[in-house]
Amino acid sequence: MVERKIKILVGKPGLDGHDRGAKIVALALRDAGMEVVYTGLHQSVDQIVRIAVQEAVDVVGLSIMSGAHIPIGQKLLVLMKQEGLEDIPVVVGGVIPKQDIPKLKEMGIQGVFPGGTPFDEIVAGIKNVAKKAA
Repeated sequence: MVERKIKILVGKPGLDGHDRGAKIVALALRDAGMEVVYTGLHQSVDQIVRIAVQEAVDVVGLSIMSGAHIPIGQKLLVLMKQEGLEDIPVVVGGVIPKQDIPKLKEMGIQGVFPGGTPFDEIVAGIKNVAKKAA
C-alpha cells in the first residue's frame, strides 16, 4: 500500500524578511517526499490559517526569526481552533531559545526545531506529528 504524502504549509508570519532557511527546509521536506505549500514572506496569521484551510494541509509549520514565536504561536492556535482546525499539528522553527521550547509545547505546538536542527530530525519530527494526527 502506498502511503499518502504529508502536505505541510511552511509559513513566514509577520515582518520577518529572512526566508532562506524556510526555503531550504521546504526543499528538504519536498525531497523527503512531502508536498510543501510555501506562503512566501510577510504573511499575517489570518492569511496562514486561510491558506491552511484552502490547501487542506496535514501540518502547519512556521518559520520565525523575529523572536515573536510565542505570541505568533498563541494567535495561530487560537485562530485555528476558531476555524475547527485544532486537529492539525503546528510546528515551529527558527530562532528559538531553548528556554522557550517548554512554553511552546505547553501552548500546543507539537514540534520545535531551533536553527541548526538537522534536516533528518525535522523530517522525522514532522512525520511523527502527522502520524499522530492521522
